[in-house]
Amino acid sequence: MRTKDTIQDELFCTISLESLIPEKHPLRAVRKLADTVLRRMEPVFETMYSHTGRPGIAPEQLLRALLVKALYGLRSERRLIEELRYNLALRWFVGLTLSEEPWDVSVFTKNRERLLDSDLAQQWLKAVVGEAHDRQLLDREHFSVDGTLIEASAGLGSYREKPNPPQPGQGTGRRGKLLKRDLYESTTDPEANLYRKSRSQAYRLSYLGHATMEQKNGLIVASATTRATTAGERKAAKAMMVQVKKWVEKVAGEPQKLTVSADTAYHQKDFVEDLRDLDITPHLPAWRKGKKPDLIGAAARATEAYRVSYRKRRWIERCFGWLKSAAGAAKTRLRGLRRVGWEFDFLMGTYNVLRMAKLEM
Repeated sequence: MRTKDTIQDELFCTISLESLIPEKHPLRAVRKLADTVLRRMEPVFETMYSHTGRPGIAPEQLLRALLVKALYGLRSERRLIEELRYNLALRWFVGLTLSEEPWDVSVFTKNRERLLDSDLAQQWLKAVVGEAHDRQLLDREHFSVDGTLIEASAGLGSYREKPNPPQPGQGTGRRGKLLKRDLYESTTDPEANLYRKSRSQAYRLSYLGHATMEQKNGLIVASATTRATTAGERKAAKAMMVQVKKWVEKVAGEPQKLTVSADTAYHQKDFVEDLRDLDITPHLPAWRKGKKPDLIGAAARATEAYRVSYRKRRWIERCFGWLKSAAGAAKTRLRGLRRVGWEFDFLMGTYNVLRMAKLEM
């Protein structure tokens, strides 16, 4: 007997979201790891909210929603809310039931300042690194540093002369020389600088994202974001290595001998001297064709430790590749160093979660 094609809404539904997600779905491993990390952040969440007033949206749900946005490369919170309306797997991951209506997109706008003020992205990264350490996934001796360009949410048409530029001798160049960034700025995002990392690239309004990676499993242990400048990478790398060295010595309970590898952009006298002052051994390649003096020496490069470190330093490009392709963060939609930095730190922690979930599958 043929059944007629009639559509009638059911009055009651007994299906749970948990039963609809396959046991081997990739999101299950990520959700389990993310929940473990979020439980480590309970003390941070307690300081973010008042103990009186109307109950707000759980910060765990907000962070899981932002995690979904990064994992699926969604370009906006509005698109994220749209996906939560009909994608049951994402709804389950965030923690919404079938009967709950997804939030209004203004939820992220209103909570953004709270997330920024509490520096939740850095806390998220530190919690992920702490969990990775507890699972013995980190190398506490060998590290790599590198930086990548993040295109700003501003066009070249907004790059115009400053109304009140500094006087001659008060610029940011050597001996107070006035540079182009001293005389011009973007009217859309004044903190973005016109910059390129190589001659083969075009100049773009950008920020610099920096990361420090351990060399056992390629996990990010520290991150920072700065304005795009020539010396920005080396200054950020030094600050991150100071942070990493303190963390390693705190965990180990005694001074540790560290090594750090990087590309030729870091082969500068100031950076090498700073590392040696910190008792950190630099593993840097020589300049080609003798453009600049060799500060490391052929004897240091002949060691097995240098060869292994130099080979593994390229692993950090996996993180930057994921950041700019899968996560869709090659060009940010946020403006200002503070917000762009928050997004970069959060994505570094998210990359670690994804990487750890794959390592333990």
